[in-house]
Amino acid sequence: MDSQIAEVNQSLTTAEQMRNQNQLIMQPYANWEDYLSPAPFSIAIMAELAFLSSKTDFSINKNPPKEGYKYIKYPDSFCACLMQVCNSGWWAFNEAHTNMDQIRLLTLTVPNYMMTVVKILFQGNNEVVKDHLPNQLTNIRGIADRCLELANSTKERFEEVINIIHELLEVCLKARNLYGEELDAVKRTLDENKLREESSKEAVERSKKAVKVLEEELKEAQESYKSAMRSLPGGWEMMAMDLVGAVTDAMTGIFHGITMLMTQPVAQACKATTTIAETVNHIKGEDSLDPVDRINIYSKSAEILKCTELIEHFVQEDKIDWFSLYDQKNKAALTEFPAMQFERIMKNLEKLPKCQPREHAKNICKEGIMICKELAKYAPDGKCDKAKTSELIERIKELTESAYRFDSKSKDVTKSPPLTPKPPMMFKEESKMGRMTASQKASKNARFRIEETRAQMNKSRELYDKNVESMERNQKELNEILVTLRNCQVKEIDFNTTIQMLVKGLDAMGKVKKQWEKMVQFFQMVSNIVKNSLNLTLNDFATTAETSNRHSYDGKLFCKDMLYNQAFQATNIASLVHMISSTYTDVSTRYLMDSVSTLGTLMSADPQSPQFLQMHVQLRKSCDMAQNAIKKLVLKNKKEFDNKTDSRLKKIEKELLAILPAAKPEEIQFIQETAQSGFTEKEQLDYM
Repeated sequence: MDSQIAEVNQSLTTAEQMRNQNQLIMQPYANWEDYLSPAPFSIAIMAELAFLSSKTDFSINKNPPKEGYKYIKYPDSFCACLMQVCNSGWWAFNEAHTNMDQIRLLTLTVPNYMMTVVKILFQGNNEVVKDHLPNQLTNIRGIADRCLELANSTKERFEEVINIIHELLEVCLKARNLYGEELDAVKRTLDENKLREESSKEAVERSKKAVKVLEEELKEAQESYKSAMRSLPGGWEMMAMDLVGAVTDAMTGIFHGITMLMTQPVAQACKATTTIAETVNHIKGEDSLDPVDRINIYSKSAEILKCTELIEHFVQEDKIDWFSLYDQKNKAALTEFPAMQFERIMKNLEKLPKCQPREHAKNICKEGIMICKELAKYAPDGKCDKAKTSELIERIKELTESAYRFDSKSKDVTKSPPLTPKPPMMFKEESKMGRMTASQKASKNARFRIEETRAQMNKSRELYDKNVESMERNQKELNEILVTLRNCQVKEIDFNTTIQMLVKGLDAMGKVKKQWEKMVQFFQMVSNIVKNSLNLTLNDFATTAETSNRHSYDGKLFCKDMLYNQAFQATNIASLVHMISSTYTDVSTRYLMDSVSTLGTLMSADPQSPQFLQMHVQLRKSCDMAQNAIKKLVLKNKKEFDNKTDSRLKKIEKELLAILPAAKPEEIQFIQETAQSGFTEKEQLDYM
């Protein structure tokens, strides 16, 4: 049965299926809608500004700043300033379309390089790996670096628009008299824009820290392998391989967690009734734990759970299998191995900041060590009275439950998939040994992974629903504002109306720029993953000595698995970006670029000509049509997303759940409740 479960698990977690599942989990956090939804409104605002700029002009250069203007070129003409905003916005949307199309074409080639990486790694000849793998990894990194340049260039274009509007609003505050709500609205917008910049800088610092964490954890993974295999008594190898599999799962958790972190700007945590400023203060006041540290802590869940499963393996109903627990040949209790791993994990946790998740993880490890010592005490002769046996079994049960709950929270925090494939080299070696896992609890574990997947998919679906509702609500509010502004009968320039437009334009441009910052961070992540592969893991592979056949899964094979995992995660991110860029380019071509083109013509037209007014009306209609078309497409994509999540869950149930032996109703209920525990709203507050 264990062998069959392992085979089915592997068939459900092929590279393609894992890429697709990753997209499903990440779609509510990183989707094309966030890049395009603000665009028609932004273009519509620029169209109105271009129209207003044709009216009576005046100077705003009454109280110029001592250091001069940084971004405004024509302070003596308010109309010229408005045209500068429109012109920079036009360039930004044009470059966004061109660069996104290039990103689409570049990321399209990454899977081909990944296929070559797999072929090289599966070569038995280690010299082939050393000679040819660096070229393929360098190609992937080259693509990431080029995409990084393109994304950065576009981000800077939108930054330029934001800076011009921001400075223009600040100057207007000094040049003209604003009172009451109008003054408050402008000040609030300027403050929020500054906070966005602060948030962006913090995101850059987080990215730098994430790179450092990746490097440290890759080194730690290598040390964990050596620690697990060093002086390992004969016959214990399957236990060590199970643990090493959990180490690679921990790395997967970090990769996924950091990728997810890049998709969540501060603004996404805001409630509809709060400002960005309030949200930032709320987050900073409630929880000072760095998100990268939180992800690092929760990534240990796979190793912690595996150690508890190694202990639980020796419990059969209401008895402890003392005979199997003690190795007569080596005169040692098999629980010595998980105890050593618990100690290693605790030492790693000590390096991280003190917080509730860290203390929770440490407490599980401490209890695990104490139970292992108790079991080792009775193991040699197996003499343990009934009361003590019952007490130990109950403690093991509680330990396992705690580890399961911690793992469930981990899956929600890191967004890593519950069902993961065995690393290819490890799976190959275990297949030769004719045994897929050291644990006889494989069916319980499989059932837990299925329920975790269900809970995670449901969470993604709920979040996607909320995102769509939020988008529709925001779009309705923006449309109402736009209608109000358009209905103003402007015979000469209406200063207050223009200020309102600039305020809303600044907000919309800020949202678009935030998405391009995500794109920059995505490619920085890909580039750094590949850099670590080349500088650390590939170097470990080259310097690891050929070992004897004492351990079939040697250091070379472990390095191959780590290289595969890193290349796969880099490809995963590239695949996610390719999905975004393909849809963006398609939607932008169909619904957006005509409006951008018309805006360019409007800006260069003679304001006195009849064509000017005609183009203005045409551009209004074009933007409204684009907004409606994007909304329809979002709803269509939401339906497709629901269908895909349903199909994935049905496939898992049909192929994996169907082969599992029947379980008691109370056990099924326990597994379902435990798996869902980390995905509840109450639990979610602990991670924000």
